[in-house]
Amino acid sequence: MRALLVVNPAATTTSARTRDVLIHALASEMKLEAVTTEYRGHARDLGRRAADSDDIDLVVALGGDGTVNEVVNGLLHRGPDVDGVPKLAVVPGGSTNVFARALGLPNDAVEATGAILDALEHQSERTVGLGLAAGTPGTEDESVPERWFTFCAGLGFDAGVVGRVEQKREHGKRSTHALYVRQVVRQFLDEAHRRHGTITLDVPGQDPVTDLALSIICNTAPWTYLGNRPVYASPKASFDTALDVLGLKRLSTAAVARYGTQLLTSSPDRGPRGKHAVSLHDLTDFTLHSKVPLPFQMDGDHLGLRTSVTFTGVRRALRVIV
Repeated sequence: MRALLVVNPAATTTSARTRDVLIHALASEMKLEAVTTEYRGHARDLGRRAADSDDIDLVVALGGDGTVNEVVNGLLHRGPDVDGVPKLAVVPGGSTNVFARALGLPNDAVEATGAILDALEHQSERTVGLGLAAGTPGTEDESVPERWFTFCAGLGFDAGVVGRVEQKREHGKRSTHALYVRQVVRQFLDEAHRRHGTITLDVPGQDPVTDLALSIICNTAPWTYLGNRPVYASPKASFDTALDVLGLKRLSTAAVARYGTQLLTSSPDRGPRGKHAVSLHDLTDFTLHSKVPLPFQMDGDHLGLRTSVTFTGVRRALRVIV
């Protein structure tokens, strides 16, 4: 087997020595080419190169969710082709590693490498569904290119939090859970539309859901982790179904306290609920429109402001080693 290892040298939780150990372990079991990313988007370019190659069977992403997202978008640059695209394996190296943990992999990079090697020995893999987002035709965002996401996307409040965290990291702050909590508070205090939402959810064949102040799209559960605590926005979301949506119509102080508590105490059987909460399961196609430009994120990567995004849930999009 020939494999390409994509290494993010800025991965939060792996040292250079740990990366060397992991590379040695993988190279002992396969013909391995290891490439260190040098710029934003480099992992996507490497995934694209692997997809266009005739002799790469596996791409291993060593990094956080952002690195995985780039690799996936490179692998699927011509669309999903389960038999024609190299398989993916993930060695978690970020601060949260939602995709890897949702697959059931250990959150420790060394342990995850051992699990991947065992899976390869036993030919253990699964095919996962993914989300695809693009600009909506006929809107000012129609020229925005398609982009895949592995576990979540968001238009509005949560994307604003992601953007704030990225700004802090650019100024030297470490990506910690405490940093995220602080930015949640600041985003709430600055949120201009928390009482009167601007987002409309359009699902073909259904009445529009209007006045949403928050919209979270989930491709799996949990939605994220706070330390080792899983947080479930859409507990029914799964790699085996299409997409789930959680929308909140109000973000008043009382509503945020209530729904924040529900998120922190959520479980695989129970997520946020209430008269201002909207939960939809297994959606293949839908669109989010906003009356004003709002922050947009995918897999924890802030992508700027959007007024309209069209989503597609694609089942059986990619083979993953687990």
